[in-house]
Amino acid sequence: MNGLKSLGPGLALTGVIAAVSYGLGLLFPLIGGSVFGIVIGILVNNLWRKPQHTWQGIRFCSKKVLQWAIILLGCRLSLSEVWKTGTETFVVMIVTLLLSFAAAYGFGRLLRIPQRMATLIGAGTGICGGSAIAAISPVIEAKEEEIAYSISTIFLFNIVAVLVFPALGHALGLSDAGFGLWAGTAVNDTSSVVAAGYAFSAAAGDYATIVKLTRTTMIVPIAILMAVIVGWSKKREAAGTAGGSFSVKQVFPWFILWFLAASLLYTLGLFGEQLLQWIHVAAQFMVVVALTAVGLSADFRQMTATGVRPMILGLIVWLVVSVSGYAVGTLTGQM
Repeated sequence: MNGLKSLGPGLALTGVIAAVSYGLGLLFPLIGGSVFGIVIGILVNNLWRKPQHTWQGIRFCSKKVLQWAIILLGCRLSLSEVWKTGTETFVVMIVTLLLSFAAAYGFGRLLRIPQRMATLIGAGTGICGGSAIAAISPVIEAKEEEIAYSISTIFLFNIVAVLVFPALGHALGLSDAGFGLWAGTAVNDTSSVVAAGYAFSAAAGDYATIVKLTRTTMIVPIAILMAVIVGWSKKREAAGTAGGSFSVKQVFPWFILWFLAASLLYTLGLFGEQLLQWIHVAAQFMVVVALTAVGLSADFRQMTATGVRPMILGLIVWLVVSVSGYAVGTLTGQM
Protein backbone atom coordinates (compact mmCIF):
# COMPACT_ATOMS: atom_id res chain seq x y z
CA MET A 1 0.00 0.00 0.00
CA ASN A 2 2.86 2.35 0.86
CA GLY A 3 4.46 1.51 -2.48
CA LEU A 4 1.30 2.45 -4.36
CA LYS A 5 1.00 5.63 -2.31
CA SER A 6 4.52 6.69 -3.26
CA LEU A 7 4.07 5.73 -6.92
CA GLY A 8 0.50 7.00 -7.31
CA PRO A 9 1.05 10.74 -7.99
CA GLY A 10 3.72 10.06 -10.63
CA LEU A 11 1.67 7.28 -12.25
CA ALA A 12 -1.35 9.60 -12.40
CA LEU A 13 0.56 12.52 -13.91
CA THR A 14 2.30 10.31 -16.46
CA GLY A 15 -0.93 8.46 -17.29
CA VAL A 16 -2.94 11.63 -17.98
CA ILE A 17 -0.27 13.11 -20.26
CA ALA A 18 0.21 9.75 -21.98
CA ALA A 19 -3.54 9.40 -22.63
CA VAL A 20 -3.63 12.84 -24.27
CA SER A 21 -0.47 12.02 -26.26
CA TYR A 22 -1.85 8.66 -27.36
CA GLY A 23 -5.02 10.36 -28.64
CA LEU A 24 -2.96 12.96 -30.51
CA GLY A 25 -0.91 10.15 -32.01
CA LEU A 26 -4.09 8.57 -33.40
CA LEU A 27 -5.03 11.91 -34.96
CA PHE A 28 -1.53 12.49 -36.34
CA PRO A 29 -0.07 8.98 -36.94
CA LEU A 30 2.90 10.32 -38.88
CA ILE A 31 4.12 11.93 -35.64
CA GLY A 32 2.90 9.26 -33.24
CA GLY A 33 1.96 9.24 -29.58
CA SER A 34 5.51 8.60 -28.37
CA VAL A 35 6.84 11.84 -29.81
CA PHE A 36 3.86 13.78 -28.43
CA GLY A 37 4.49 12.16 -25.03
CA ILE A 38 8.16 13.12 -24.96
CA VAL A 39 7.51 16.69 -26.13
CA ILE A 40 4.61 17.36 -23.72
CA GLY A 41 6.56 15.71 -20.89
CA ILE A 42 9.59 17.92 -21.54
CA LEU A 43 7.39 21.04 -21.68
CA VAL A 44 5.60 20.18 -18.42
CA ASN A 45 8.83 19.43 -16.60
CA ASN A 46 10.76 22.43 -17.87
CA LEU A 47 8.03 25.09 -17.84
CA TRP A 48 6.29 24.16 -14.59
CA ARG A 49 8.62 21.61 -12.97
CA LYS A 50 6.99 18.39 -11.79
CA PRO A 51 6.23 18.12 -8.04
CA GLN A 52 8.83 16.24 -6.01
CA HIS A 53 6.32 13.61 -4.83
CA THR A 54 5.72 12.48 -8.44
CA TRP A 55 9.35 11.49 -9.03
CA GLN A 56 9.12 7.83 -7.92
CA GLY A 57 6.07 7.06 -10.08
CA ILE A 58 7.60 8.76 -13.13
CA ARG A 59 10.84 6.82 -12.69
CA PHE A 60 8.83 3.59 -12.38
CA CYS A 61 7.13 4.33 -15.73
CA SER A 62 10.37 5.21 -17.49
CA LYS A 63 12.04 1.98 -16.35
CA LYS A 64 9.60 -0.85 -15.54
CA VAL A 65 6.68 0.09 -17.82
CA LEU A 66 9.17 0.51 -20.64
CA GLN A 67 10.42 -3.04 -20.18
CA TRP A 68 6.88 -4.45 -20.03
CA ALA A 69 6.06 -2.62 -23.26
CA ILE A 70 9.06 -4.22 -25.00
CA ILE A 71 7.87 -7.66 -23.81
CA LEU A 72 4.39 -7.06 -25.23
CA LEU A 73 5.89 -5.99 -28.55
CA GLY A 74 7.23 -9.53 -28.82
CA CYS A 75 3.64 -10.79 -29.05
CA ARG A 76 3.53 -9.49 -32.64
CA LEU A 77 6.59 -11.37 -33.86
CA SER A 78 6.30 -14.77 -35.52
CA LEU A 79 9.68 -16.47 -35.13
CA SER A 80 9.03 -18.60 -38.23
CA GLU A 81 8.26 -15.51 -40.34
CA VAL A 82 11.27 -13.75 -38.85
CA TRP A 83 13.48 -16.72 -39.76
CA LYS A 84 12.20 -16.80 -43.36
CA THR A 85 12.57 -13.06 -43.90
CA GLY A 86 15.82 -12.97 -41.96
CA THR A 87 17.48 -15.53 -44.23
CA GLU A 88 16.37 -13.52 -47.29
CA THR A 89 17.57 -10.16 -45.96
CA PHE A 90 20.39 -11.24 -43.64
CA VAL A 91 23.26 -9.67 -45.60
CA VAL A 92 21.52 -6.31 -45.97
CA MET A 93 20.51 -6.17 -42.31
CA ILE A 94 23.88 -7.18 -40.92
CA VAL A 95 25.85 -4.80 -43.15
CA THR A 96 23.58 -1.83 -42.39
CA LEU A 97 23.56 -2.64 -38.67
CA LEU A 98 27.35 -2.85 -38.44
CA LEU A 99 27.81 0.33 -40.48
CA SER A 100 25.23 2.11 -38.35
CA PHE A 101 27.16 1.47 -35.14
CA ALA A 102 30.52 2.10 -36.82
CA ALA A 103 29.31 5.48 -38.11
CA ALA A 104 27.71 6.34 -34.77
CA TYR A 105 30.92 5.63 -32.84
CA GLY A 106 33.34 7.05 -35.41
CA PHE A 107 31.52 10.27 -36.23
CA GLY A 108 30.27 10.51 -32.65
CA ARG A 109 33.87 10.79 -31.46
CA LEU A 110 34.67 13.35 -34.16
CA LEU A 111 31.65 15.42 -33.12
CA ARG A 112 32.46 14.94 -29.41
CA ILE A 113 29.07 13.42 -28.63
CA PRO A 114 28.71 11.41 -25.39
CA GLN A 115 29.21 7.70 -26.10
CA ARG A 116 25.84 6.69 -24.64
CA MET A 117 23.97 9.09 -26.90
CA ALA A 118 25.95 7.94 -29.93
CA THR A 119 25.09 4.34 -29.04
CA LEU A 120 21.39 5.17 -28.82
CA ILE A 121 21.42 6.97 -32.17
CA GLY A 122 23.28 4.04 -33.75
CA ALA A 123 20.81 1.53 -32.29
CA GLY A 124 17.77 3.61 -33.21
CA THR A 125 18.94 4.05 -36.80
CA GLY A 126 20.35 0.56 -37.32
CA ILE A 127 17.60 -1.46 -35.64
CA CYS A 128 14.15 0.01 -35.16
CA GLY A 129 13.93 3.57 -33.93
CA GLY A 130 12.31 4.29 -30.58
CA SER A 131 11.83 0.63 -29.65
CA ALA A 132 15.56 -0.07 -29.92
CA ILE A 133 16.44 3.08 -28.00
CA ALA A 134 13.93 2.08 -25.32
CA ALA A 135 15.39 -1.42 -25.05
CA ILE A 136 19.06 -0.39 -25.06
CA SER A 137 18.81 2.65 -22.76
CA PRO A 138 18.41 0.78 -19.43
CA VAL A 139 21.23 -1.59 -20.37
CA ILE A 140 23.76 1.19 -20.97
CA GLU A 141 22.29 3.33 -18.15
CA ALA A 142 21.48 6.25 -20.46
CA LYS A 143 20.23 9.51 -18.99
CA GLU A 144 16.69 10.70 -19.71
CA GLU A 145 18.04 13.70 -21.64
CA GLU A 146 20.08 11.39 -23.88
CA ILE A 147 17.06 9.16 -24.53
CA ALA A 148 14.78 12.10 -25.31
CA TYR A 149 17.28 13.76 -27.64
CA SER A 150 18.04 10.48 -29.44
CA ILE A 151 14.38 9.70 -30.06
CA SER A 152 13.76 13.26 -31.27
CA THR A 153 16.68 12.88 -33.70
CA ILE A 154 15.38 9.56 -35.02
CA PHE A 155 11.88 11.03 -35.39
CA LEU A 156 13.13 13.92 -37.53
CA PHE A 157 14.67 11.62 -40.13
CA ASN A 158 11.67 9.29 -40.03
CA ILE A 159 9.53 12.18 -41.27
CA VAL A 160 12.06 13.00 -44.00
CA ALA A 161 12.14 9.33 -45.07
CA VAL A 162 8.35 9.06 -45.34
CA LEU A 163 8.25 12.13 -47.57
CA VAL A 164 11.30 11.32 -49.72
CA PHE A 165 11.64 7.53 -49.98
CA PRO A 166 8.57 6.67 -52.13
CA ALA A 167 9.52 9.23 -54.78
CA LEU A 168 13.15 8.08 -54.70
CA GLY A 169 12.07 4.46 -55.01
CA HIS A 170 10.05 5.18 -58.15
CA ALA A 171 12.87 7.31 -59.58
CA LEU A 172 15.32 4.45 -59.02
CA GLY A 173 12.92 1.96 -60.64
CA LEU A 174 12.76 -0.32 -57.58
CA SER A 175 10.45 -3.33 -57.53
CA ASP A 176 7.80 -3.68 -54.80
CA ALA A 177 9.98 -6.20 -52.93
CA GLY A 178 13.09 -4.09 -53.50
CA PHE A 179 11.49 -0.96 -52.10
CA GLY A 180 9.98 -2.94 -49.23
CA LEU A 181 13.45 -4.20 -48.32
CA TRP A 182 14.96 -0.73 -48.59
CA ALA A 183 12.22 0.99 -46.57
CA GLY A 184 12.15 -1.78 -43.97
CA THR A 185 15.91 -1.44 -43.56
CA ALA A 186 16.55 2.30 -43.80
CA VAL A 187 13.39 3.77 -42.21
CA ASN A 188 13.35 3.44 -38.45
CA ASP A 189 10.02 3.57 -36.66
CA THR A 190 7.30 1.02 -37.53
CA SER A 191 4.65 3.62 -38.32
CA SER A 192 7.06 5.43 -40.66
CA VAL A 193 8.01 2.17 -42.39
CA VAL A 194 4.34 1.38 -42.94
CA ALA A 195 3.63 4.90 -44.22
CA ALA A 196 6.57 4.88 -46.64
CA GLY A 197 5.95 1.31 -47.82
CA TYR A 198 2.27 1.71 -48.59
CA ALA A 199 2.88 5.10 -50.21
CA PHE A 200 4.92 3.14 -52.77
CA SER A 201 2.50 0.21 -53.19
CA ALA A 202 0.44 -2.26 -51.17
CA ALA A 203 2.88 -5.11 -51.88
CA ALA A 204 5.84 -2.93 -50.89
CA GLY A 205 4.07 -1.97 -47.67
CA ASP A 206 3.41 -5.60 -46.75
CA TYR A 207 7.02 -6.64 -47.30
CA ALA A 208 8.46 -3.52 -45.65
CA THR A 209 6.45 -4.28 -42.51
CA ILE A 210 7.76 -7.86 -42.37
CA VAL A 211 11.35 -6.69 -42.89
CA LYS A 212 10.89 -4.07 -40.15
CA LEU A 213 9.54 -6.62 -37.66
CA THR A 214 12.44 -8.92 -38.50
CA ARG A 215 14.86 -6.07 -37.86
CA THR A 216 13.25 -5.63 -34.46
CA THR A 217 14.61 -9.01 -33.34
CA MET A 218 18.13 -7.57 -33.58
CA ILE A 219 17.29 -5.87 -30.30
CA VAL A 220 17.95 -9.20 -28.60
CA PRO A 221 21.62 -9.85 -29.56
CA ILE A 222 22.51 -6.14 -29.40
CA ALA A 223 21.00 -5.69 -25.91
CA ILE A 224 22.81 -8.80 -24.66
CA LEU A 225 26.08 -7.66 -26.25
CA MET A 226 25.71 -4.22 -24.66
CA ALA A 227 25.05 -5.87 -21.28
CA VAL A 228 28.22 -7.93 -21.59
CA ILE A 229 30.27 -4.84 -22.53
CA VAL A 230 28.83 -2.76 -19.68
CA GLY A 231 29.26 -5.67 -17.27
CA TRP A 232 32.89 -6.19 -18.30
CA SER A 233 33.59 -2.48 -17.87
CA LYS A 234 31.99 -2.38 -14.42
CA LYS A 235 33.80 -5.54 -13.40
CA ARG A 236 37.13 -3.91 -14.27
CA GLU A 237 36.15 -0.84 -12.25
CA ALA A 238 35.13 -3.02 -9.30
CA ALA A 239 38.39 -4.96 -9.51
CA GLY A 240 40.27 -1.71 -9.02
CA THR A 241 38.25 -0.90 -5.91
CA ALA A 242 39.11 -2.48 -2.57
CA GLY A 243 36.52 -5.14 -1.81
CA GLY A 244 34.58 -4.29 -4.98
CA SER A 245 32.75 -6.92 -7.01
CA PHE A 246 30.34 -6.94 -9.92
CA SER A 247 28.31 -9.51 -11.83
CA VAL A 248 26.98 -9.27 -15.39
CA LYS A 249 23.65 -10.48 -13.94
CA GLN A 250 23.20 -6.99 -12.50
CA VAL A 251 22.94 -5.39 -15.96
CA PHE A 252 21.70 -8.34 -18.03
CA PRO A 253 18.43 -7.36 -19.83
CA TRP A 254 16.25 -10.16 -18.46
CA PHE A 255 13.16 -8.59 -20.05
CA ILE A 256 14.65 -9.52 -23.45
CA LEU A 257 14.19 -13.19 -22.56
CA TRP A 258 10.51 -12.52 -21.84
CA PHE A 259 10.35 -10.71 -25.20
CA LEU A 260 11.54 -13.93 -26.86
CA ALA A 261 9.10 -16.00 -24.79
CA ALA A 262 6.21 -13.80 -25.96
CA SER A 263 7.35 -14.23 -29.57
CA LEU A 264 7.45 -18.00 -29.10
CA LEU A 265 3.91 -18.08 -27.71
CA TYR A 266 2.70 -16.03 -30.68
CA THR A 267 4.52 -18.36 -33.09
CA LEU A 268 2.78 -21.36 -31.49
CA GLY A 269 -0.58 -19.69 -32.11
CA LEU A 270 -1.53 -19.41 -28.44
CA PHE A 271 -2.93 -15.88 -28.76
CA GLY A 272 -6.41 -15.33 -30.17
CA GLU A 273 -7.00 -12.55 -32.69
CA GLN A 274 -9.02 -10.42 -30.27
CA LEU A 275 -6.41 -10.83 -27.53
CA LEU A 276 -3.69 -9.82 -29.98
CA GLN A 277 -5.56 -6.62 -30.78
CA TRP A 278 -5.77 -5.76 -27.08
CA ILE A 279 -2.09 -6.61 -26.57
CA HIS A 280 -1.14 -4.42 -29.54
CA VAL A 281 -3.06 -1.45 -28.14
CA ALA A 282 -1.67 -2.06 -24.64
CA ALA A 283 1.90 -2.24 -25.95
CA GLN A 284 1.52 0.98 -27.94
CA PHE A 285 0.02 2.81 -24.96
CA MET A 286 2.67 1.53 -22.56
CA VAL A 287 5.41 2.75 -24.90
CA VAL A 288 3.74 6.19 -24.87
CA VAL A 289 3.51 6.07 -21.04
CA ALA A 290 7.18 5.14 -20.73
CA LEU A 291 8.41 7.78 -23.16
CA THR A 292 6.15 10.41 -21.56
CA ALA A 293 7.95 9.59 -18.30
CA VAL A 294 11.28 10.02 -20.12
CA GLY A 295 10.12 13.48 -21.22
CA LEU A 296 9.03 14.33 -17.66
CA SER A 297 12.52 13.38 -16.47
CA ALA A 298 14.45 15.28 -19.13
CA ASP A 299 16.12 18.61 -18.45
CA PHE A 300 15.80 20.76 -21.56
CA ARG A 301 18.84 22.84 -20.60
CA GLN A 302 21.03 19.74 -20.50
CA MET A 303 19.60 18.61 -23.86
CA THR A 304 20.29 21.91 -25.58
CA ALA A 305 23.79 22.09 -24.08
CA THR A 306 24.93 19.54 -26.68
CA GLY A 307 23.67 21.78 -29.50
CA VAL A 308 22.91 20.43 -32.98
CA ARG A 309 25.75 17.91 -33.05
CA PRO A 310 23.54 14.88 -32.23
CA MET A 311 21.23 15.91 -35.08
CA ILE A 312 24.21 16.03 -37.43
CA LEU A 313 25.28 12.59 -36.22
CA GLY A 314 21.75 11.27 -36.75
CA LEU A 315 21.77 12.60 -40.32
CA ILE A 316 25.17 11.00 -41.06
CA VAL A 317 24.19 7.61 -39.62
CA TRP A 318 20.83 7.65 -41.41
CA LEU A 319 22.52 8.45 -44.75
CA VAL A 320 25.07 5.66 -44.17
CA VAL A 321 22.29 3.13 -43.50
CA SER A 322 20.16 4.34 -46.42
CA VAL A 323 22.99 4.32 -48.99
CA SER A 324 24.53 1.05 -47.79
CA GLY A 325 21.11 -0.65 -47.68
CA TYR A 326 20.44 0.33 -51.27
CA ALA A 327 23.97 -0.60 -52.39
CA VAL A 328 23.98 -4.04 -50.77
CA GLY A 329 20.43 -4.76 -51.95
CA THR A 330 21.46 -3.87 -55.49
CA LEU A 331 24.63 -5.97 -55.36
CA THR A 332 22.73 -9.01 -54.07
CA GLY A 333 20.06 -8.62 -56.75
CA GLN A 334 17.25 -7.95 -54.29
CA MET A 335 16.42 -4.54 -55.73
